[in-house]
Amino acid sequence: MKKTKFVLLFLLFVHVLAAQNQKPPFWDDIQAFKKQDSVHHPIHHSILFIGSSSFTKWTDVQDYFPGYAIINRGFGGSTLLDQIRYVSNVVFPYRPKQIVIYCGENDLAASPNVTGEMVFKRFVTLFNLIRKKLPNVPLLFISLKPSPSRWNLRNKMTDANTRIKTFLSTKKKTAFVDVYHKMLGADGLPLKEIYLEDSLHMNAKGYAIWQKELQPHLSK
Repeated sequence: MKKTKFVLLFLLFVHVLAAQNQKPPFWDDIQAFKKQDSVHHPIHHSILFIGSSSFTKWTDVQDYFPGYAIINRGFGGSTLLDQIRYVSNVVFPYRPKQIVIYCGENDLAASPNVTGEMVFKRFVTLFNLIRKKLPNVPLLFISLKPSPSRWNLRNKMTDANTRIKTFLSTKKKTAFVDVYHKMLGADGLPLKEIYLEDSLHMNAKGYAIWQKELQPHLSK
């Protein structure tokens, strides 16, 4: 009996120790940002891009916006919940003069139970956290894009887009950048030629659309 109790206590101890040592999602990405900043810290008061893989893979984003100082802190696969978790790491240290957000697509893809309204509420939480700390910094939200591989989520995406657009229309120093409709063809389907082979991430043609829609809203 004593031996059984000892084994159970030992297993519990191992479980607790493992839980304590388990890293939260995207921990390594955040540490990589910190290491990068320690070597060459970005200039304060730049335009900060935060979000998921559509930003992570936009490795040459600075080339699309000559004359603008861009900091790209997107980390692939992230959801709005992850942006909320790491807002103190990926936003506040940079003292940005403007913030551009693309996120929410992965929230919907992660679970069939996630609705457009839930994505909207998560965005509002992130927005309020940023505004509480940086009340005067302009904020842009890029609409969720119509990826061919996630076309089944289009109704939820348009619902989230509509809710976020309406919300931002009531807030000062904000803009909703609608790329969704610019990425559809005459048949109302996603333009396949602007995507990579995975039908999820964009190629240069897709980013050219984003550049055209974003540029008029960026702070000089």
